[in-house]
Amino acid sequence: MFTGIIENTGYLVEIKRIENNLQFVIESPFSTELSVDQSVSHDGVCLTIELLSGRNHTVTAIAETLSKTTLANWKEGRTINLERAMVMNGRFDGHIVQGHVDCTALCVDRIDCNGSVEFTFQLNTPAKNGLIIEKGSIAINGISLTIFNIEENKFTVGIIPYTYTHTNFKELKIGDTVNIEFDVIGKYVQRLLTK
Repeated sequence: MFTGIIENTGYLVEIKRIENNLQFVIESPFSTELSVDQSVSHDGVCLTIELLSGRNHTVTAIAETLSKTTLANWKEGRTINLERAMVMNGRFDGHIVQGHVDCTALCVDRIDCNGSVEFTFQLNTPAKNGLIIEKGSIAINGISLTIFNIEENKFTVGIIPYTYTHTNFKELKIGDTVNIEFDVIGKYVQRLLTK
């Protein structure tokens, strides 16, 4: 389980195809502190550490993960948002994030607001529209953010300077696709109401 507060970013060094899976070798400032079998959020996707080598760690995404996330389109050299699993004896600064991506969304607008940046996204799965609520929580590429300006299958988030500088949001352009994880409590409520 994660909080959506990005700890650091990593650099995608190498991609290997192994049957239907993709293996990613990532260099990061805390790779040397990781251990094999540990869960780490990579752009909001919970992946298991399989191998450690110097400042690099290796993870694998299976076909199911590749079909539901942006990982199939990753290229070497990409900056990746990283968060280690939360520690239960610390502050809970974001919201409950499982690292289980629900769908992807398209960046359709980016506005510089003279001190912050607003990004508008369009959901690629309109059936999920009921899970976006005004001032509700959402994880975008693993980052815990607050939703506003909802219209049909579009919503906006505001990025403060610290988040912009310390995540891969600084590289996000109109036309890019991002990983979306909706608030887990909202997902359970929606499931109960549809029963």
